[in-house]
Amino acid sequence: MEGPLKELAKLEKLITSKGKAPSINDSLDAIIISLKEAKRNIEKTEFVEEETLKELSRTIESKKKDVDDRQKEVYSSISKLGKALDKKFATPLPSYPRLFASSQSRAALEKTIALHFLRTGQFDTAETFFDESGIDIPPELRVQFMELHQILKLLRHQDIGPALEWTKKNRAFLQSRSSPLEFYLHRSQYIRLLFSSHPPNPLPALAYANANLRCFYNDYSAEVKRLMGCVAYLPLSKLQTSPYADLASPSLHFELEPLFAREYCASLGMSRQVPLRVVGDIGGGGALARIEKGRKVMRERKSEWSQTDELPIEIPLPPENRYHSIFACPVSKEQATEQNPPMMMICGHVIAKDSLHKLSKAGGRVKCPYCPTESQLAAALRVYF
Repeated sequence: MEGPLKELAKLEKLITSKGKAPSINDSLDAIIISLKEAKRNIEKTEFVEEETLKELSRTIESKKKDVDDRQKEVYSSISKLGKALDKKFATPLPSYPRLFASSQSRAALEKTIALHFLRTGQFDTAETFFDESGIDIPPELRVQFMELHQILKLLRHQDIGPALEWTKKNRAFLQSRSSPLEFYLHRSQYIRLLFSSHPPNPLPALAYANANLRCFYNDYSAEVKRLMGCVAYLPLSKLQTSPYADLASPSLHFELEPLFAREYCASLGMSRQVPLRVVGDIGGGGALARIEKGRKVMRERKSEWSQTDELPIEIPLPPENRYHSIFACPVSKEQATEQNPPMMMICGHVIAKDSLHKLSKAGGRVKCPYCPTESQLAAALRVYF
């Protein structure tokens, strides 16, 4: 992908920088200014000199040439990018049947796109999409997403007040999820107070901790003790070389935004990740290419994949996109299924059910393939990952 990315970088640089010719917007602005000035001159006097009109015509022609030159540069760069992509992806893209042919599927897709715009804070784009698609999103949901992004913006500027107000209103929900959000917000504020004065004056931070961290001691006793103990290593330069160096890391504050967004979306019954972004990351990350290659190989071999809930090939996924554990039997090397679940013997080792039955002897005795322990087939327990 080095070639296409290089051409894309050139195109982005061309669009954002001035280049050889003035930008299109600058040229158009110059034309508008010239026309307005000519209009004022005409309104002042009844007689219009021929030279004035000629000058206006020359200005417009000059700016039009600048626009054309700029467009040629952009089109040339786009053409080079297209050629680089064609060279990189010589195989034509596969064709698929229409997946969103029914009105229900189209409505579901449009709703997913609309929610994506709201969830990512693209409210102007979302309003335009609502108008053009006719999709109906409840007004209260729009207000909630606006509140979410307003709070995230304030968190970015180190203002935790609105976020704390939200956590207090939703404390029961957060406790049901064992969420550390409220504690982490107070921890962030406490650490900022510790570093807010020079020379260090820990008294305001300790007063804040006494008022706000005391109620979290039962659940976060070790963390609260560390927050109190780090005071002995002030100032910041000393703390950064102490056993409490992690408390001086900026990540403690930066991680509040994604954590708050995750909990807020969970309170609305939504996933912790943005669905369209996940689709793009997995599909664009090579999954579609691998699946299409598998389809091509199977067509050439005139074979079919019989499992509807599994893929015939392994798709490597990043850790954040692994939503359930996968067990592969260490004996047969096959992935466990509902019909062939993982079974744990009394020794603690786990193998697939089919392997367990193949290893069983007369009387239902089974010898573990990994240790000398023997057990009864009926004593094996199914394991749920």
